[in-house]
Amino acid sequence: MNSNHRIVVLGAGYTGMFTAIRLAHRTCGTGVKITLVNPSGRFVERLRMHQIAAGQKLADHRIPDLLAGTAVTFLQGAATAIDPEARRVTVDGGLSLGYDTLVYALGSWTDTGNVPGADEHALTLNSPEIAVRFAERAVELARSGGLVTVCGGGLTGIEAATELAEAHPRLNVTLISAEEPGAMMGDRARVYLRRALDRLGITVVSGARVAQVLPDAVQLTDGRTVRSDACLWTTGVKVSPLAADSKIATDDRGRILTDATLRSVSHPEIHAVGDAASVRMTWGQLHGSCQSGLPTAQYTADTIVRLVRGKSVKPFRFGYFHQPLSLGRRDAVIQFTKADFTPARWRLTGRAAVMYKELVSSSPLMTYRYSKRMNMTTFVSKGATASLETTV
Repeated sequence: MNSNHRIVVLGAGYTGMFTAIRLAHRTCGTGVKITLVNPSGRFVERLRMHQIAAGQKLADHRIPDLLAGTAVTFLQGAATAIDPEARRVTVDGGLSLGYDTLVYALGSWTDTGNVPGADEHALTLNSPEIAVRFAERAVELARSGGLVTVCGGGLTGIEAATELAEAHPRLNVTLISAEEPGAMMGDRARVYLRRALDRLGITVVSGARVAQVLPDAVQLTDGRTVRSDACLWTTGVKVSPLAADSKIATDDRGRILTDATLRSVSHPEIHAVGDAASVRMTWGQLHGSCQSGLPTAQYTADTIVRLVRGKSVKPFRFGYFHQPLSLGRRDAVIQFTKADFTPARWRLTGRAAVMYKELVSSSPLMTYRYSKRMNMTTFVSKGATASLETTV
């Protein structure tokens, strides 16, 4: 293995962190240099942002602590430019890093730019700091029985709405969804979900999209208006424009187009993982989630090691396994799935589902800890091979 090989990982979210730690273990003692770049020194548990919004205090995990015992160099700063021809990354402050291999793991965040008023009048779960602001506002509104709207009936929106309703029984929570909440789940799981929403007193408004967010209301495309003292926005996703601005081939959403080995189709020395990668399996497109993100990180770390050693690599294979959904701290529903994320026959509910969901949410940090000493696997299902012809 080339002892002078330089690997730069951009982003220390779930996927970037796992890639860096697994690379460090697999290249230990070889002299390969690994640098992890991230704007913040805090590791953000995105799977738990709804808990912060409901007023819960979570552990403050510092990135240098998570990397302790590895040979990874942590650089706190934001990548502002990539020169793929010169193989250099510019970090804010003017620092320039050269690389032989680049891992692009900048993730995604909730997009408030597509609906008028959302950016100005809604808060998101994009960071712990914003979630704390919403938590403080929720406490104020709970004293007077105020009105909170949660926009988005996907897993994040449901978890946020149920967490808020459980933590603040006097708060009037409305969940706004274009489709029935939990539409991706099976019939029995949706029935269980709807009963939980009713039990928590959550009003569900579905069948129309949000047309505009106002200071005191949310207007829908069908003409309805939902009063709102505070709006939490959980729908719509965007990624960093860095790859597109750097002339790396991307899809229409700015995600790096990858081949069957998760390498950039325009610059094969760049590997893309997690939400920032456009990955298409034979059964369809991967969507942003920790469930698919960690396997892309594991595969990419192993692929880089094999390539540096001059070995061949096999195409990426992945299949979904479950849709875990917390319903507050005391209830949950787990919909098990087929590889393409469509619901399978089995589901788990109640206390057993709560324990299952907590294990899922805790598993990344546990994976990082053990990956310093052994090759942990995050694959549960390898349902299909990545399809190059439909990715490009």
